[in-house]
Amino acid sequence: MARLLDAYKEKVAPELMKQFGYTNRMAAPRLLKITVNMGVGKATENKKRMEDAARDLATITGQKPLITRAKKSVSAFKLREGLEIGCKVTLRGKRMYEFLDRLISLAAPRIRDFRGFNPNAFDGRGNYTLGLAEQSVFPDVNIDKVEFVQGMDITFTISGASDEASRELLRQLGLPFRRDEDRARA
Repeated sequence: MARLLDAYKEKVAPELMKQFGYTNRMAAPRLLKITVNMGVGKATENKKRMEDAARDLATITGQKPLITRAKKSVSAFKLREGLEIGCKVTLRGKRMYEFLDRLISLAAPRIRDFRGFNPNAFDGRGNYTLGLAEQSVFPDVNIDKVEFVQGMDITFTISGASDEASRELLRQLGLPFRRDEDRARA
C-alpha cells in the first residue's frame, strides 16, 4: 500500500478529527483526486510538442493522458475548434498517493529557489492548485530527451468545504508550504 495512504489512515485522519472536532471519520477531509494538466498552446504550431508533453506526463504520473481539444475558435490565438491544445491525467486511489509522495519527496526539493508552496492558493471550497514551471523536476523524466520545457498545473480535490482543514491535511501529509516570514518578503 502507498506510504502516504497508510499515514493518512493511521495518523492524519485521527489528528484532523481531534483538531477540528469531527465525530465521524468520514467527515474528516481526505484527498479525492489529483488532476495534472499541461496546457500546450504551442502545439498548434508544432505537433511534436503535444506528443512530447503527453509522453512526459505519462512518465510522471504512470497513466496515459487524455488529450484535450479547443472548444472554441479564437482568431487572436490562431486557434480553431477541435485543435489539440493540452493533456491531462486524473489520479485516484493508490496511484494518487504514490504521485503525491513523489511530488513531496523527490520533485519539490529539485525546484530551483524553492521555499515552499503558496499556502493561499485554495479556491474557497477546500481545493488546492499549484503550478510547476518545468517537467524536469521529476526524476522520472530523462533530461536528455526533453526538447521543450513545459509547465503543469496540479490540482488537489479535497472533500470538505473548509480551506483551513484542507491546508492542515496537506501540511500533515508533508506538502511544504511557505512560512509567514517568507511571505512577508515576497
